[in-house]
Parts: sequence; structure tokens; C-alpha cells
Amino acid sequence: MEMVIKSRTVYAGLVVMIMGAGSTPADLDAQRLATEDPVLQGIWDQAIDNSHFERLAQSLLDSIGPRLTASPGMEMAQDWAVQVLRSWGVEARTERYGTWEGWNRGPSHVDLISPRVRSLEGRILAWSPGTDGRPINAEVTYVPDIRSPDDWQSFLATVNDKWVMLSFPEPTCRANEQWSEFAMPGSAERMAEERTNGQQAWNRNLQATGSVDGRRRDLHAELEAAGAAGIITSQWPGSYGTTRVFNAYNRETPTFELSCEDYGLVYRLTQNGQDPVLRLTAEAENLGEVPVYNVIGEIPGTEIPNEYVMLSAHYDSWEGGSGATDNGSGSLLMLETMRILKEVYPNPKRTILIGLWSGEEQGLNGSRAFTEDHPEIVEGLQALFNQDNGTGRIVNLSAQGFIEAGASLANWLSHVPAEVAGSVNLNIPGNPGGGGSDYASFVCHGAPAFNLGALSWDYSSHTWHTHRDTFDKLIFDDLKNNAVLAASLVYLASEDDERVSRERRTVMGGRGGRTAQWPTCTPATRSSRDSSRM
Repeated sequence: MEMVIKSRTVYAGLVVMIMGAGSTPADLDAQRLATEDPVLQGIWDQAIDNSHFERLAQSLLDSIGPRLTASPGMEMAQDWAVQVLRSWGVEARTERYGTWEGWNRGPSHVDLISPRVRSLEGRILAWSPGTDGRPINAEVTYVPDIRSPDDWQSFLATVNDKWVMLSFPEPTCRANEQWSEFAMPGSAERMAEERTNGQQAWNRNLQATGSVDGRRRDLHAELEAAGAAGIITSQWPGSYGTTRVFNAYNRETPTFELSCEDYGLVYRLTQNGQDPVLRLTAEAENLGEVPVYNVIGEIPGTEIPNEYVMLSAHYDSWEGGSGATDNGSGSLLMLETMRILKEVYPNPKRTILIGLWSGEEQGLNGSRAFTEDHPEIVEGLQALFNQDNGTGRIVNLSAQGFIEAGASLANWLSHVPAEVAGSVNLNIPGNPGGGGSDYASFVCHGAPAFNLGALSWDYSSHTWHTHRDTFDKLIFDDLKNNAVLAASLVYLASEDDERVSRERRTVMGGRGGRTAQWPTCTPATRSSRDSSRM
């Protein structure tokens, strides 16, 4: 039977109750005296009263900014993390695991210059070529009604020296919640139907081209070969003012994205025969294949140095914002946790590691490579704690399909201050993660790796892979809470007299009632030349 232990209930052979939640601010002072364990007391004091979160976040997110894999920004951020860890007395290094296509963004600007003048909200996508700093002025066209590959070939003959719109034009950029709250009877339903039908028609249109690539990279290549000036995209996640930002597929023709609102403007002008002309000026530098690294930090164990408790987060980000919640918040949590532990628990029983991974957005490449390069750490892993879903308070912890590991997790949680542990839902035994974040790189090997699931704060709709993923979205009270939890779990896992059991579930419920299998390990992709995502 699968158990979901909610709120203040934990499982440690038996279900027991821990201290009640729902504390008031006045209760926090009292909590400092709720345990006689000086390390847990010190963790609380450091995380709540001496937090370094804000100064670390400002330095990383404002000053360095986004951390695209193989970019100068990522290199700068990795050097910074190593320096920060060393300043706390933590052994730290960068560890090479392969190469990737390097790219450096310069200034870019896109303007509507006809039939009127307006600066547009947009930018070239990662790995897109620039314009060598010279403006490209070009008319705009969009994909017409395509019924067959012959129609597509006819269209290709018309795109020379034109910007080509290659995304679905949203009929509205108002969030769904507004339609639900304010619309007249039937209006929201009609808009939803228009959106659905429009998206389906657009998808049929692109499929009719003969495209065999789900990401439509073949269409990008054909447009480039046909002499298009460039490609315009827009991916709207459903919230006000946001745009998804990923990577370009072409290396000779610029690809840039526009906001939902500006993409719609340009599309309507084009559709109505008003002949819009856009000017793109962009600087970008392709650096070729360059070395890529993970950041590794270590506090050596004093009694069982060949067993490990590990903090894990991907350090790389997309390029639109500053990568604050994906995954600056997770990376900063692990850095802050290492600081706290070095301060209050400098001589751990087991070795404590931190891994800040590169290449997660390209397929968990950094963490997968680490497990391949360090089987001794995988074998000696007591527990790994990973965080990668935004800035919110951690409220979910799954045993990841390790049948007996839930007893260990619950035992540790029972010692964590109730103001923090009381909000955590413990899922026992849970199911193993199959590839959503870096903990999955360890789980597939049968190593006990756990993901710290956080409250949403509109992560999926507003900050995940958008240009609004910026410093101001961080919730520092929640992050302090998470530092208490992470540091406490690491300390308790390190001190535990018992190894965490690796016994796995053999029967797991999959989609459609099918029996799921334990995930197999995917080899790390160690060069962009071998990647299916580029």
C-alpha cells in the first residue's frame, strides 16, 4: 500500500506524531529551545537569523545573470560558486565532464518600423546567430493554409529575405483566470474553443508540410535554405507578460522570439495585408565546442568518509531572465545549506557533498556524467537531496520507490523543527523519478536520491523557462524555511547509525493502469554534436 503521510505525521516503522504546526511568529523564538541538539539549534539560528540568501542571490542573479550551458555567464557563475564555497572553508572545484557548443549573447533589439514605429519586446534565442551588429530590415510573412508538402514547397519559394512567423498566434494574451472571473456568460467558453480550434488547425498546418520532427527543426532548416531573413517564434505559457525562451535550431539564420502581445500585433498586420517591416539588430558570438563543468564541494567525513550525503541542484538556466527560480533558488539553497553546515557541523560523520550541475536543460548531462565518472560515490550514497521547482516552501518529499527508505526519511523529519517539518507531505514508498530533474540520474542506479518538492508560486505558468524568471520572484522567507529543512536532513542523514535501505519497489502503477518498471539509466551526452536537442 502506498502511504501519503501529510502534515504532522511521520512514518518510522509506526506512524507517530510530531509537534504541531501552524506556528505564529512569536512561536519561532520558542522553537530554538525545542531541541537540546546544538547542531539543530545552530542550523535554525544560522538559517533564520544569519541568512546569506539575499546577498548571495543578488550577486549571482543580478550581477552574473543567466547561466546558459557553455556560456561565459555559466563559467563566471561557476568560478563564483567555487570562490564562495572556499571562502567558507569548503573544499571546492570545477570538474569537467565534456564539451558543448559555446555561445555568448550581446545586445539585441527588434523594432516595428512600418506601417508605424514601435519597439517590440523580443530577443534572439540562445545559440542563434546575430546580425554582426548591423540592422536587418525585412518584411514579414506567415505560414499559410498548408494541405500538402507541395503547398509547403510553394510557400518556401516566397520566403526569400523575409521574416517567417512559425508559431501559433494566440487570440488573446489575457490569463485564463481573468476570463473565468470577468467574462460575460459564454464568452470564456467561446475564447477557449477558439484557442483550442486555432491551435489544432495550426498543428495540422505544420504537420501537412511533411515535417517528421516533433520540434519542427526540419522546417527551420528548410526556411534557412530557402533564404528566409530569419524566423520569429512565440511561446506563451498562459500568464500575463510572459514568454517561454528556449534555443534556436539554426546557426546561420537569426531566430528571435516576440512576446505574446507583440507577436499577435505583427501577425494581424501581416494577415490584413498591412505589410509590416521589422528591424533586428543583434550581436551574438558562437564559441564552438568548449569545455563544460560541474561544481563540486566537499566537507570530508570524519568517521565514514566513504559514505556520502549530497546536496544537488542544476546550476544552468535558460537565457531570457536571470534563472532565479529555475534553478537559482535551488542552487542558492544548496550553497546556503553548505555554509550553514560548515558553520555548525564542520566535522560530519559522513562526507557531505554539493553538486551544482551543468547541462540539466539539455538532458541532465552534468549529473548523468557525474554518476558515470564516480561510481564509488553512487555506491556510497547515504542520501541525496535535490531541489528544482521554484522558490516556494518545500512541502513534498517522496521515498522514490525505495520501500524502506521512508522509515529513514520519517525518522529524520521527526527531529526537524515542527514549523518546517509540519508542512511536509511524505509519500511512502512513492515512485522513482524518471528524468525530470537531476535526482533521477542517481535513482536509476538504485541510489537513494530524493527531490524536495516546493509550493508553486505560479512557477509553471510564470517563471519556468520565461524571461520573467528574475530576482524579484524569490520568496526569501520560504527559502530560509527550506534551508532549515535541507541542512537538518543532511545532518541527520549523516549522523544516522544505519544506511538507508536500497530495496526497490517491483510493482509500480504507470499510466493507463499499466505496470511501470524501474527507470533505466540514460548515458550522459558529453558533446553538443551528439545531442538530439540542438
